[in-house]
Amino acid sequence: MSTDTGTRSRTGVVQSGSRWIENLSEAQFAYLLLSPMLLLMAVIAFWPLARTFTMSLHADALYGGDPLGRFVGFDHYVALLTGAIDAELTRPFFDLSQPFTSALTVTLIFTVVSVVFETLIGFGQALVLDQEFRGRRWVRVAIILPWAIPIVIQGMIFFLLFQPGISFLVDPLQSLGIVSATPTVNSVDSMLIIIVADVWKTSAFMALLILAGLQSVDRSLYDVARVEGASTLQRFRMVTLPIVLPTVIIAMLFRTIQSMRVYGLIETVSSCSTVPSLSCLVVSTFSARQYGTSATIAFVTAAVIALVVSVYIIKYADTDSGGF
Repeated sequence: MSTDTGTRSRTGVVQSGSRWIENLSEAQFAYLLLSPMLLLMAVIAFWPLARTFTMSLHADALYGGDPLGRFVGFDHYVALLTGAIDAELTRPFFDLSQPFTSALTVTLIFTVVSVVFETLIGFGQALVLDQEFRGRRWVRVAIILPWAIPIVIQGMIFFLLFQPGISFLVDPLQSLGIVSATPTVNSVDSMLIIIVADVWKTSAFMALLILAGLQSVDRSLYDVARVEGASTLQRFRMVTLPIVLPTVIIAMLFRTIQSMRVYGLIETVSSCSTVPSLSCLVVSTFSARQYGTSATIAFVTAAVIALVVSVYIIKYADTDSGGF
């Protein structure tokens, strides 16, 4: 008797669960299927972030067997944002009077300039690769090849290209007033070199993503536009750009997130002391056992990236609805 009761109880639960699932909307059912992945992402992504925030509320110095120092609240954040902590850092966190040696301004300048040029060059490359012509396969290989080169090798290539006494570029560029005699130890010159190196490598990434968007365009739309007398520029502005724009925004979002975390390229081309970024400050303070300070800079970096991503998402929503 008890066995029959238990069986009926389990059957009733299953039936109730099935009816509940059947009554879900498509969006609710999609979220239900995604819930295990979202939970896993929350554990993987948000737990380290929460732990970093906890560390940022404690002093740098450790004591006893406690993995955290004494609780200091938001002292690190106040010191960081007011510049009181700059004397303890290898380079200032934010200083408009020193835009090429201040971590936040260096990161923002690098991100904006590199992403803009990568998008423009990548868009041009994608437009070329979207055409039918002889030897297109080899052109694709030539464009994609820089993307396959590891960052360390890429950095070493550009370090040697601008090394006095080794490179053939330094003297001509110096005579034109573009770089100094020692470009890899000059903050402005090093920033320029790092941006050029990044654009050279990652334009291919932008080209691949934008090319995928271009190949989704219905070719009959171009035929209709030609019949209506639209010029090449008009076809691009009225057919290509509106359809590909969401793909371009997503590609820019990916590159912006990567650019905000730049570290390896700076360290191999020049050094973090010459061109500091937010990631450079995190690594240097952590190496100096300033754990609370390092966690504070890391958390602020994550907050800045989240803010930029939010702007992109808002803009993308506007684009979807017909605006930008």
